[in-house]
This record gives sequence, structure tokens and C-alpha cells, in this order.
Amino acid sequence: MSDDQARGIRAGLLLLREPDFARLFSAYLITYTGNAMTPVAIAFGVLEMTGSTADASIVIAAPIAAQVLIILLGGALADRSSRQRMIVGAETLGGISQAIIAALFLTGTASVPLLALLTGLTGAAFALELPAKTGFITQVVRGERLQAANALLGAARSAAVTLGAAIAGVLVATVGAGLTLAIDALTFLLAAALIARIRGIPQVRPLPASLFGDLRAGWREFISHQWLWTIVLQFSILVAGLEAVHGLLGPAVARESLGGAVSWGFIAASSGLGTVVGGLLGLRLQVARPMWFASWCAFLFAAPPLALAVPAPLLVIMAATFVSGLAGSWFGLLWYTTLQTRIPAHMLSRVSAYDHFGSIALAPLGVLAGGILFEWLGARSTLLLAAAAVILPTVAVLFVPDVRRMRADDVQRDRNQSVGDSID
Repeated sequence: MSDDQARGIRAGLLLLREPDFARLFSAYLITYTGNAMTPVAIAFGVLEMTGSTADASIVIAAPIAAQVLIILLGGALADRSSRQRMIVGAETLGGISQAIIAALFLTGTASVPLLALLTGLTGAAFALELPAKTGFITQVVRGERLQAANALLGAARSAAVTLGAAIAGVLVATVGAGLTLAIDALTFLLAAALIARIRGIPQVRPLPASLFGDLRAGWREFISHQWLWTIVLQFSILVAGLEAVHGLLGPAVARESLGGAVSWGFIAASSGLGTVVGGLLGLRLQVARPMWFASWCAFLFAAPPLALAVPAPLLVIMAATFVSGLAGSWFGLLWYTTLQTRIPAHMLSRVSAYDHFGSIALAPLGVLAGGILFEWLGARSTLLLAAAAVILPTVAVLFVPDVRRMRADDVQRDRNQSVGDSID
């Protein structure tokens, strides 16, 4: 390890001694532990209730569809209002909706339409929160420490996913979906309380404009970066396949062939463990061409659907999800650091909203198609199609000039070419 890398790791770990970052880090741990429990509880709860992957796909697709509809509005509102207040409000809304879903399962009054409506409300909360979070990180940590902050927050998120998925598998198998979701509701509210106590750097806001004008300016900024919009286009297809795998097809295969919720909990936890390791290694990750390296990492996202298609033994599937999680962690920290260093601060939530919107735009269709194809074609063919949805667009993006040529040391030149609106 070089002296620069060692200093980078020490500087990153010292961030945890800063009260504001420690609160943000803790909020990530708490909220993503709960979030990791949700898909396991919902998927197995609906499958037990109806026995139909098609029915389950409707409930699982609903929150993603809500995000697609609302996330652009969330990005514009986050840039022009208060990112911190939006995160607190979204976490509170998510906690309330999860508590109602838990009550429905516990009282035996749940139905597919009602669950779809309420999970859609949770998805709307995520849509308001995600763009705000991307921008809010730059109000807590600035400059050269951003990659370290993203790596640590990614590790927190991943550790939470590992813990939450494993806990959910055990809880669903022992006490049921209702109590599992009740615990999830509490994590939302605890995270909201932590975020509310952060005293960050004042938010830079754009000049007053109409909401439509703000969205238009964000769109101009988004399409001005070839690397950005092409990778988002890649992910619109990739995420559609993976959402079907992780949200529905994987739990269905686990239920039929691998022993049920406990096995799927360990599989999901392996992915989280991979991202924990990736996040820690990310503190010393130095690559000359960040988007080129990140795009090669994306090929490994196909490992879980390929392993499930066999289906391979449980330990092999866990290894596949571990490797996928490791690659996902590196992709994520390079992606967010690139966004945060190349997009003007006052545009960041809007551009992030277009990123999220494009990435998940086809995901509801992917989940619905996965549920239907699972019943028509069977698990193996459907999972192989999901793997193809990862591999083919990733091959295409490697031919994009900006993805191949972008270097980690050309931040200032990229910012100078930005097309954003003026700030105070």
C-alpha cells in the first residue's frame, strides 16, 4: 500500500469522529437494515398468501413504479428547498406506510391491491429521499474526502443489507412477515431522528425559477455528459433484470428448491457481505479511468441469476452474490464520487433524480415480466433472460468514448464544460 493510500484510509476512518458524519453513518446502518428486511418479508408474505409469482410481482413492482413517477419531482424539490427536511419527511412517511402494512399482515386483512397501494406509498417516500441523499452528502463532507465518505457509507449500507437480510430470513420463517415489517417501520423513524440532528454545510440553491424550469435545467446538465446518460441507459435494462431476480425470482427459487426464507436470507446477506468488503477496499481503490473500471465490474452482476438458473448449491449461489456485491460496491462508490465531483452542487439532486429515474424506469416492467415468465417458461429460462439483460447492455457501454477515456484527474475540465443554471 502506498503512503497516499494509507493516508486516504486514515482520513476516511477519521470521518467517523465527526458528529455529523457519525449521525449520517448511523442513519445509513439503521435504515438500510430495515430496507433489507422489506423485500424478503413482502415477497414471502405475498407468496404465502396467494401462492402466485404473478400476484407477488404486482406488489413488488408497485414501489418501483411509484419511484419512476415521482423521482424527478423529488430531485427538483430537493435542490430548491431543503434536502435534509425532505429526507426526514420521507423516512417518516416510509415508517408510517410500513407500519400499516405490518398491521395488515398481523391481522390477516392484507390483499394484493391494498399491499400494492401501500408499498407504492413507500416507493414514493424513496423517490423523495434518494436524490436528496446524493446531494446532502456534499453538505456533510466536501472535497477530497468524498470518495472516503462514499466508501464508508457504502460499507454501512452493505453491512446493514447483510444483517437485515439474514435477520429477515430468520424472522419471516419464525414469526412471520408482519412482525418483520413492524421492526422495519421503527428503523425508518430512528433514521429520521438521526438525520434531523445533523448540522451540515448550508445548501447552495439555484436562482429562483419555475419547477419546470428547474427540471429543464437538470435535463440539460444530464444530457451534456455522454458517460452519464449512456450508463443510465445501460442500467435501465440491467436493473429491470436484476429487480426481477432479487425481488421475486430468487425468493421463488429459494421457496421451491433451496429450503425457503432462511436460505434466501443467507443468499441476500452474502451480497451485503460482498459490498461491505468492497466498501472497505474502496477506501484504497485508485483507478485511472473510473467509469471504464466500473463498467467492467457490472458484468459480475450477472453471477447470481446464472447461479440460480442451475440452480447451483446454496454455497455456490452465496459465493456468486458475494462477488456481485463486491463489484456493486466498487461501481457505486466510483459512480457517486464521479457525480459529486463533476456535477455542480446546486444541480446535483436534479441530475441524481434523472439518474435514478432512468435506471429504474423499466424495473416495474421487469418485475411484472419476471413473475409472468416464471409461470410460463419456468425458472431457468427466465433467469437466463435476466442475466442477458445485464451482459448485453454492459458490452454496449464499453464502446462509448467518454466511458473509455474519462480519467480520474480531469474533474476540473469536466466541470468547466457543464451546462447548469447560475447560482447566487
